This record gives sequence, C-alpha cells and structure tokens, in this order.
Amino acid sequence: MSQSYNRGLIEDFSRWREFEAGMWAWIFHKFTGWVLIGYLFTHIAVLSTGIPAAGASEAAIMAGEDVYTQTIVSLESLLLVRLLEVGLLAVAVFHMLNGTRLLLVDLGVGLESQNKSFYASLILTGAITVASVPTFIAGAF
Repeated sequence: MSQSYNRGLIEDFSRWREFEAGMWAWIFHKFTGWVLIGYLFTHIAVLSTGIPAAGASEAAIMAGEDVYTQTIVSLESLLLVRLLEVGLLAVAVFHMLNGTRLLLVDLGVGLESQNKSFYASLILTGAITVASVPTFIAGAF
C-alpha cells in the first residue's frame, strides 16, 4: 500500500516560506510567461487601433499612418509607459535567462548548482535592467 503525502492545508498561507529556489524559479517563470502573453495581446490591440482597415483608400491609409505615428509618439512620451517598458524588459530578460537555465538543467548541465544558477539569473536580470534604465527613460523628458 502506498503512503499518502501530506501536502498541507490550503489555509496554511505561511507555506511560501518553505519554498526553495527551484520552486521560486518555477513560480517566476510561469508568472513572467503569463505577463509576456498578456503584453503580446495588449500590444496587438493598442497598435491595431492606429492601422486603417484593409482595402481603404490611399487618403485613409495616409491618415492612418499619421494616426499610428501619433499614437506611438503620444504613448512613448508618457513616463508610465517608459517605466512599464523597463518592467517588460526585466520580465523578458528573466524569462529568457531562466528558460536557458532550465534547458541546461534538463540536459544535465548544472544539476548540482540549480540554486546558484537561479540566483545568478536574478542578479543578471537586475544588472541588465538597471543598466538599461537610462536608455528607456531618456526620451520621456
């Protein structure tokens, strides 16, 4: 007969303190994946508002190009949008680095040092994001 595994109660909210680096890596990877999917759909929806319909006249297309350009320029002038772009960069960089780390672990490389590689991916994500902040924020003022 098999023994049952005590997974704890759903009401035990303090269990997150017991998570190790591997669990946090899994949680952050899933979260960043959903954020990137949400961004993709939002990005398509926002950009499609400034694009004229197919089969439109040349004048409508030219006016549509102006609307598209004005939409992009007005969004890029907002500090909030620039800060969200920095956040998007952080999410994308972490997702890429952690995905590469997971691929290497699945191939058997670095099995012994999964915790260290997770923390390294966090530190590298932070360094890349902080180094990129001046580039993103520069055009907002």
